[in-house]
Amino acid sequence: MPDFELEVRIGGRVAGVDEVGRGPLAGPVTAAAVVLDPACIPDGLDDSKKLTARKREAVWDAILDSADVSVAHASVREIEEMNILQASHLAMVRAVAGLRTRPDHLLIDGTMLPRGLAVQATPVVRGDARSLSIAAASIVAKICRDRIMVDLAQQHPGYGWETNMGYPSKSHRLALENLGPTPHHRRTFKPVHNMLYQEKIVSS
Repeated sequence: MPDFELEVRIGGRVAGVDEVGRGPLAGPVTAAAVVLDPACIPDGLDDSKKLTARKREAVWDAILDSADVSVAHASVREIEEMNILQASHLAMVRAVAGLRTRPDHLLIDGTMLPRGLAVQATPVVRGDARSLSIAAASIVAKICRDRIMVDLAQQHPGYGWETNMGYPSKSHRLALENLGPTPHHRRTFKPVHNMLYQEKIVSS
């Protein structure tokens, strides 16, 4: 279970930062930055991947009520222009910039630090399983991006985004073959790119 040890050791206002959505074939990549109140840490915080949707929603309101929270995205166009890693880092930088009060330090999930951060930062491998602040950020980012994909699913039915959230599930791949890509599909990602390339060959 994650704890608050890293935050206490560093001291001051420490923000946890995490992203979600690097693997999907469609939709934005989303990042969240969260500064928890040490005197009011919500119960049930854990790596978002370990929590059910119901449990994530249960702590969502508590995080928003007690913490400084910021969410940001990088668009499909930005993902295609700069690659998914750089786009996810851009979303992180934007999320940090959106906090109400500038933090003293950042705990970033992963092995790499985004460029352009105006705050000292530490990368934390498997951070969402180690730091409560990063775990909170992972929950916020996951819920926000899931809601975007559910909304997009209503605009583009048939791809199952309301359940697969744009990830390359079997049903999503099949729908992609049958219906073709939408403007929200990442054309630089191999399954989408290969299909567009095949269509170009057939039509030429």
